[in-house]
Amino acid sequence: MVIVDGQPVKSCTAFAADLDGAEVTTIEGMANPDGSLGTIQKAFQDHHGLQCGFCTPGMVMSTAALLAENPRPSEEEIRHYLEGNICRCTGYQNIVRAVMAASGQDVGALAAE
Repeated sequence: MVIVDGQPVKSCTAFAADLDGAEVTTIEGMANPDGSLGTIQKAFQDHHGLQCGFCTPGMVMSTAALLAENPRPSEEEIRHYLEGNICRCTGYQNIVRAVMAASGQDVGALAAE
């Protein structure tokens, strides 16, 4: 998953030639200018939304797109937005917590699974 001109795009379906002149942000672009973890990355770390790492870049990029569109999404909106990203390790609860935290919301309000 990458962000192309502000929209999430599955990178495996995008032809590089079609992106000529577009603004493309990859997972590397999510860090702070000094190289430290960005807000979303830090929330994923703090709330154990990271597991094997296979799905993590897509989850982080999708979260960035979601929060740009909806800065304070509900748990249901988060789950719906991320449903195209498959994770076999976490069961999604910690990922949802990380997204809530990255949006500045109280993760304690989430129902336990």
